[in-house]
Amino acid sequence: MRDESEDEGNGSDKQRVLLVTGMLGAGKTTVLRVLEDLGWEIVDNFPIRLLDGLIESTPETGHDGRTPLAIGFDSRTRGFNPQRIIAQVKALEGRGNIELTTLFLDCSSKELERRYNETRRRHALASDAPVSTGVRAEREVLAPLRRWADLLIDTTEFSANDLQRVIREQFASGAPEELTITVSSFGFSRGMPPVADLVFDMRFLENPHWNPDLRPLTGMDQAVGDHIRKDPAYAEAFTRIRDLLFLLLPRYRAQGKAYVHIAFGCTGGRHRSVFTAEQIAAALREAGFSPTLLHRNLGSRAADLLEGGLRREK
Repeated sequence: MRDESEDEGNGSDKQRVLLVTGMLGAGKTTVLRVLEDLGWEIVDNFPIRLLDGLIESTPETGHDGRTPLAIGFDSRTRGFNPQRIIAQVKALEGRGNIELTTLFLDCSSKELERRYNETRRRHALASDAPVSTGVRAEREVLAPLRRWADLLIDTTEFSANDLQRVIREQFASGAPEELTITVSSFGFSRGMPPVADLVFDMRFLENPHWNPDLRPLTGMDQAVGDHIRKDPAYAEAFTRIRDLLFLLLPRYRAQGKAYVHIAFGCTGGRHRSVFTAEQIAAALREAGFSPTLLHRNLGSRAADLLEGGLRREK
């Protein structure tokens, strides 16, 4: 006969619920899409006052308990009232059949204003006023919810890929059996990636940007690759980086690390970092790894302008 105390302790019958909220423009839609890819049931812009009924109606999966449920809401949601939401969630947490977590997505006001201006969207709380007015009003309204939330992720310095990676690491049902490796390129002119484990600065190599024929190309073009390979420092640097990764990655895996992000940077993120990331990813594949390759600033015109305005590197 099975001990009933074991059922009480394993939590397999509990409905896992994640409330996703935060500042408009901080990444709620991205988070919900990633969770959906991870197998969560997603409901967005849901009136929180109806939360009890929604949880009770969630279907069983058949063998692993209930499908985890992620509910997105923000200051635009009908009947939004932070204090009332907190009281309702506290009542739900008292029930023994729910594992409830609240995630708050924050972002600096300056960055939110930049995102709104870039997309030319109007802030929901700004009406005809400047975006800054809406952001300021929203931050004041959400302050109690931000202080109370179980988890807080600040996306100020995150790209969409950065945020997706953090959510996968935090909410995947289990660690992958194999090490998940991401190899990326980026431009220092747009800031360093905030979640990279290993960062290699490739600005010691001769910059193809200063060759008029190579400037419009990228590190994925053969002419740029040939130019970088001719740099006397490239071959030895590449070999040492590759061998270091061959040493470290199995050790990370042995220590239980599930995710490793290896980032290569140059000034604009279009030539040296892209080429090196491509070559390292190929070397890792030949060694039996399965890296994901990302180029953060490959299509960034702004990066070109910033790089062109800098003093020529020697």
